[in-house]
Amino acid sequence: MPTLRVATFNCENLFARYQFRSNVGDVSRGFDINDTKFDIFNTRSKRITAKAIKEMDADVICLQEVENLPVLDRFNSEFLGGPKHKRYTHRILVDGNDPRRIDVALISRRPIGAVRTYRHERNEANTAAKFSRDCLRAEIEVDGGTLTLYGNHFKSMMGGRKKTRARRLEQSERVSAILREDWGDNLDGDFLVLGDLNDYPQKGGGTTTSLGSLLNEPELVNIVDRLPKNDRWTHYWAGGREYRQLDYLLLSKSLDDASGKPVPMRVLDGLPWRADRYEGDRFEDVGDDSPKASDHVPLFVDVKVGKTMI
Repeated sequence: MPTLRVATFNCENLFARYQFRSNVGDVSRGFDINDTKFDIFNTRSKRITAKAIKEMDADVICLQEVENLPVLDRFNSEFLGGPKHKRYTHRILVDGNDPRRIDVALISRRPIGAVRTYRHERNEANTAAKFSRDCLRAEIEVDGGTLTLYGNHFKSMMGGRKKTRARRLEQSERVSAILREDWGDNLDGDFLVLGDLNDYPQKGGGTTTSLGSLLNEPELVNIVDRLPKNDRWTHYWAGGREYRQLDYLLLSKSLDDASGKPVPMRVLDGLPWRADRYEGDRFEDVGDDSPKASDHVPLFVDVKVGKTMI
């Protein structure tokens, strides 16, 4: 069975903006569109973001917090270039529901087949979109097989974990239902749920987390649990000096078994120096707070693909 390296990474505000060119003179009478340029925002940080992505060397990556497809294309072209077999030739992004215009995206070295978005779905009360961004479903074509990814970026905890729990709970339960629609009750197939789910597992199996419908599903495996206890984190929040798992690679049990129960890997070199639980080296130009790759840690795993969708 072919092996595929799959990753998730909240790359933190991958934006681009129109900016004045450095040689623009007096603009008191206005300026011409030719005097501006469309460029990646905060290039120092985004070069470090690119280093973290290259360090993973993943075949397909689910990215969160990408502004739009032209920005993704520009970032890929200018920051992720390399040998032909290393390039992310295939890219997909569907504009989602976030008011900041941050979306879920996929970049891949393998062809992307069928894609489905759930951005149109409404919550139970019909007062807002169900998904804060989207649940982006995409089939990756792998040497005659197919790996199905469900890329997500759930509601953030901004405003408080308890106050925002209900919306994440509804999103988590909907993803669980989508899996059963696609794979039946036994969830037997080659698929992963991945992305920034913006909540952490509850110690002792408690019910405080909003992710219970996914984390307590016996046919899904949270492979971060295989890391040493002190390494089970993917995000550092300076406000509370908290290290939590917010990012997930949830493998179907059948994919996990076929892949030999793999242990995930992280790239920590792009973290700011203030995240001092990691005592290793950093990429060149990383600062105490910024520039940095992200406040999240890239997470990746090698899987073996052999099944097809039912």
